[in-house]
Amino acid sequence: MDHEFEETSGPTAEEQTSVNAKPPATIFVLYAGFWIRFWAYVIDLIVVGSLHRIFVYPVLRWLDISIIETSMLSTVAISTAVVMYAYFIIMTKLLGQTLGKMVFGLKVIDENKEKLSWDTVIFRELIGKFISKTAFFLGFITIGFSSKKKGWHDYFGDTLVIQERKGVPI
Repeated sequence: MDHEFEETSGPTAEEQTSVNAKPPATIFVLYAGFWIRFWAYVIDLIVVGSLHRIFVYPVLRWLDISIIETSMLSTVAISTAVVMYAYFIIMTKLLGQTLGKMVFGLKVIDENKEKLSWDTVIFRELIGKFISKTAFFLGFITIGFSSKKKGWHDYFGDTLVIQERKGVPI
């Protein structure tokens, strides 16, 4: 019985003893846990509230729209939701992190190491977080118990939130 084998050559003796030869880089990934993500979110809420008060409130006042309404379908509530979701979607897509995540050195990455797509980010930030919030915040609480520190919105978007470290490739 004849078998064909292809001969492969390994590194030459020169390559093995070369001073310039570098060992393969080890990649360390630190998943961001519940509390650090919680505090990043608090900072993001302060940023969103500030953006809303600086840019949206003056426009609503100029249009003579009441900013004291408490209805969920009021102009203020809808504009707040639009500003908040736009902030999270745009910052996560363009930079992989919001200002709160930047402060704590956190970054959202695709679980398959691909570039974050608009579909992934919109599904994660809009639909995933909405579901995580409406189910008594259980979607966020799972971050504390998941091995990769994933919330429901991370599962929906196939994303991870990691801690960036200088000098460590991710």
